Amino acid sequence: MALVHSSARLIEKCLFLRRHSGNALLRFHHRPEFVDLLHDGAIAVDAAGVVVAADATGLKLLGASTRDAVIGRSIADLFDATFEELLSARNATRRAIWQLRDNAHGRLYYASLVAGNERERPVAALPADRGRTLVRVAREAPAGVLTLEDLAGEDPQMRRNLRNAQRIADHGVAVLIRGPTGSGKEAFAKALHIASNRHQRAFVAVNCAAIPESLIESELFGYCAGAFTGARRGGLRGRVVQASGGTLFLDEIGDMPLGLQTRLLRVLEEHEVTPLGAESALKVDLRVICASHRNLRELLEQGKFREDLYYRLNGITIELPALAERCDRAALIRKCIARECGGASVAASAIESAALKCLTDYHWPGNIRELRTTIRTALAICDGGVIRCADLPPEIRESGARAAPRWVPAPASFASAERGVLLQVIEQNNWVMSRVAAQLRISRNTLYRKIKAHGIQIARPRPAEADR
Repeated sequence: MALVHSSARLIEKCLFLRRHSGNALLRFHHRPEFVDLLHDGAIAVDAAGVVVAADATGLKLLGASTRDAVIGRSIADLFDATFEELLSARNATRRAIWQLRDNAHGRLYYASLVAGNERERPVAALPADRGRTLVRVAREAPAGVLTLEDLAGEDPQMRRNLRNAQRIADHGVAVLIRGPTGSGKEAFAKALHIASNRHQRAFVAVNCAAIPESLIESELFGYCAGAFTGARRGGLRGRVVQASGGTLFLDEIGDMPLGLQTRLLRVLEEHEVTPLGAESALKVDLRVICASHRNLRELLEQGKFREDLYYRLNGITIELPALAERCDRAALIRKCIARECGGASVAASAIESAALKCLTDYHWPGNIRELRTTIRTALAICDGGVIRCADLPPEIRESGARAAPRWVPAPASFASAERGVLLQVIEQNNWVMSRVAAQLRISRNTLYRKIKAHGIQIARPRPAEADR
């Protein structure tokens, strides 16, 4: 019976593929090794990206009860990518495998796209740990470089940032990245560069706050030999010219002097730069990504930032949350340990649960930069490759001890005691439910069930009400 069942599925799959050979076929599965094989799901798509047919496995994988739930809908309705994006990526890499998530449940799939009338041929499936970016699994990031998927993790806000970044990766949309110091703005910009069609050209980063004001103009735009006293004999290619064809990342753009803002705007508008002492301009092909921990609109109102440059750079704003605000801190810590260990998979015993709790409870004023430094140091001094509380800095150990919820003395009942502890932890975390759930080590769904059961109103009281 098993053989008959398997044969029937094979015949069904072959008939489906032959019947829809004139359509584009999206093949997908939860496991990459099953893509383009008998066990994957298949969806036939017309030239407009609308689903015209789906096989039984595809319906099951998507959780659809009937074909009517899928047929007639666009690829963008079902997955977090458009049909045009998949076609563009496929044409660039031929038979690549992507990571996709369905919009209904956020479940992860590996997928390939076959154009109409293209002859079927087997594809070697890529290992799951090589497919972290949603753009093209076949393209690996350079060693030590985080991909957008790595940075996004499972935090909802970062997942939205990931989706937006993937949408505009190959477009000329100006990107402004905002976030606190150490939140990974340069890492996100570099990952966006790797995910774009400029990945083979240079990624040039300039920290506008770190370069003295007297030198930043020559650093950005370069100079010719003899342009000024002390100039190099052969002159200097500026960062703008170095980044031509690739990506120029301007960190802390809010600290750029007003005079240089004018020159930068001219470069962006005219696509050419004139080095100091040069008589003619040089053509440049730029993709500019800017970042700042300051609010540029406030600087604009204070007259410290040019209005025309602000609207030229602010195409899409990506807000990076502080590490303490992310709900996937534990997974992020384990991923950081794995990367610091050379990318190899790390067993759960690589960090003790008490040490992990200290790390997740800590408020991380230095954000991801501080986390990576802490992990790197702990791995260097720990015994047997296992991070323990003693390997962590004192401020992190003490913060974990202070964050531990204290029991309410003399409770009238278990329910009232639980309510008291719950309210105490909520107040400690300023009513940020993701932090409360992380500190109590429960899911947010469980947290909200307990809040509802105890009749706690999910709203911070107004000062006037709190006084009464």
